[in-house]
Amino acid sequence: MTPTVGTEPIYYDPYDYVIDANPHPVWQRMREEQPVYYNEKFGFWALSRFDDVWSAYLDTTTFSSSHGVELRTLDAPIENPPLIFMDPPQHDRVRKLVSRAFTPKRVSALEESIAALAGEYLDALVGEASFDYVSDFAALVPPMVIGELLGVPEADRNMVRLWVDEMFHLEDGETEPGPQALAALGNVYGYLQGMVAERRRSPQDDLVSALLDAEVEDADGTLRKLDDAEVLSFVVLLNGAGVETVARLLSWAAVLLARNPDERTRLVRDPALVPNAIEELLRYEAPSPVNGRWVTRPVEFHGITIPAESKILLLNGSANRDHREFDDPDRFDVSRSIKRHITFGYGTHFCLGAALARLEGRIALAETLARIPTWEIDESEVVMVRTGTVRGYSSVRIHIEH
Repeated sequence: MTPTVGTEPIYYDPYDYVIDANPHPVWQRMREEQPVYYNEKFGFWALSRFDDVWSAYLDTTTFSSSHGVELRTLDAPIENPPLIFMDPPQHDRVRKLVSRAFTPKRVSALEESIAALAGEYLDALVGEASFDYVSDFAALVPPMVIGELLGVPEADRNMVRLWVDEMFHLEDGETEPGPQALAALGNVYGYLQGMVAERRRSPQDDLVSALLDAEVEDADGTLRKLDDAEVLSFVVLLNGAGVETVARLLSWAAVLLARNPDERTRLVRDPALVPNAIEELLRYEAPSPVNGRWVTRPVEFHGITIPAESKILLLNGSANRDHREFDDPDRFDVSRSIKRHITFGYGTHFCLGAALARLEGRIALAETLARIPTWEIDESEVVMVRTGTVRGYSSVRIHIEH
């Protein structure tokens, strides 16, 4: 298949909410006409084809995370960076430590509690003619799960979730967090800082305590414990990423399965397809579709040299719709054979919480379909989130016929 091309100049801007509502047409043109794209307004380059984005993730020497992953931070290095803003070898030493605390055993142990939690929320909604799938369900499950993992008291988890939502929010035209977002960020840091200090005094069986007890190997080979500031950076990162990404994934499930009712029927008839449906949802509409990097040396793609000290965006969301990698990529197919996608990144910075996100998504979707096999949406009612990082819906009202 050879996609069509356009005649108007290509313009891509991650802060333009008209574009963000449906970026796929412009991403398709970028892949075909300008696979190495330059935005003069914000001074960034962008890669949109699958193989280009994939190779960039693997080359951490050229494509550095030291300036962060958001376009707004890419002009300067991050001071006291958390894990995702580190480059090897420091990144590898620290990730090894976090991986010891964030183990598959610790994640898999959450399966029963996730199923019980999802069932409890959904059972309270069964019988309703209409409800907001995001605010009444999808946005509630992730903070409760990540809160349990971290050790946040159950009574506080929804409060922390609301702060995280506000922390990521950008008003129309904003490229930097406003006063409300900064206040929410302060609330999150203050709360979690207090929790870290409490676990230092009185350890419990949770991830925060495990991080406080773990040892990291410094560059000179010596072992040491993490200080409170280092533990706090991990906790803030895991809490924010764990809440936002899964909530957006489930918001896409509600919308895409309403738009594709035949695919939803297949899942109801054969629940064994649900895990693959989660992969297709992740591919089709990546909750985190744009990741920034800092270019450390001149690098060439398609005959165009990107200069050293450039800002570049790796467009996961575009790469996942590249016809060079996926047959009929704009078709949503819950039984699609997916060898690989880039929603969770790849290589050194592959998402540490990918297994947890998949587990939550699979259970939440299965529990939904078991109770609510059909629903409709009014496209005029859905509301997209406004951030420069994640993409999805903050509100999806579903309507059920009884």
